[in-house]
Amino acid sequence: MKLWIVLPMLLLVLSGCAGKTAYRNSCANQLDSAWRELDLAKAEGFAGTVSYSKALSLLTAAKTQQQFEAYKGCTAKSERARFYIRESRAGR
Repeated sequence: MKLWIVLPMLLLVLSGCAGKTAYRNSCANQLDSAWRELDLAKAEGFAGTVSYSKALSLLTAAKTQQQFEAYKGCTAKSERARFYIRESRAGR
């Protein structure tokens, strides 16, 4: 009887762990790429634009989410930050 109680609980715990790692690699890759692009934009002199500031804010939030294992949100914020970096480099 105990097995019928323990087994579903074990499956629930394991599925929760799998959900935490689904976006882990994507988050790390997007963050790395975005930080490199942000450094390039700064070197090119686009650090004063509004888009650059938005990107920096998003990357800071994404890094915080990565630390708290909120990988899906981290990935989404990193992708949006890369959009703003492209806008900054285009002068918008």
